[in-house]
Amino acid sequence: MLYSCKKDNIAVNFHENYFPLSKGKFVEYDVTYIKHNSSTLHDTSYYVLKTLIGDTVYDNQGRVAWKFYRYIYNTTSQLYEIKDLWTAIIDGKRAELVEENQRIIKLIFAPTLSKEWDMNAFNVDDPLLAFYENIHKSVSINGLDFDSTITVIQERSDVTLIDYSLKTETYAANIGLISKYYKSIKISNFDTLNVNGGEELYYKIRNYGVE
Repeated sequence: MLYSCKKDNIAVNFHENYFPLSKGKFVEYDVTYIKHNSSTLHDTSYYVLKTLIGDTVYDNQGRVAWKFYRYIYNTTSQLYEIKDLWTAIIDGKRAELVEENQRIIKLIFAPTLSKEWDMNAFNVDDPLLAFYENIHKSVSINGLDFDSTITVIQERSDVTLIDYSLKTETYAANIGLISKYYKSIKISNFDTLNVNGGEELYYKIRNYGVE
């Protein structure tokens, strides 16, 4: 008797839905920006930012990318006004965002704790190594619950006598970026509350959907 066997085709989930690209998808954020000019002068601004996926377009490498609009909410007119037009693409196992003509690798698929990559591998900036933490974890932000998220550590330094830096981004499945934490400050005597220079930038999702 002759026997034959056939292996089942098993689809591998690379979790590309952490960087969803489809026309009309939008996310709104509460944004806080703090500029530390000295130990006594700290300028803080608050605004609402909206990102929106538009039509497809060919980038300068001939790849099909998506228009990635960024808007700022004008509290006077109560309308969104265009701030930037970037492009977004998933190329192989990389999620890329072209910000101000700088091509940045935001995510590598599939997300695992062992992955590490240079976010600036395709631009002229200094290398910026990134890695994952808290893979597929549930989080709550601004009263919104997200069942599955990943966090990218973009920069993390030990507290020194005069410096402290921490940059992270968190993405939710089927939504995209839901929070950003950016802190690069000059401090005194290892005290991160005694700030005399630098910047802080925070995004927190407030709404999302399709329009």
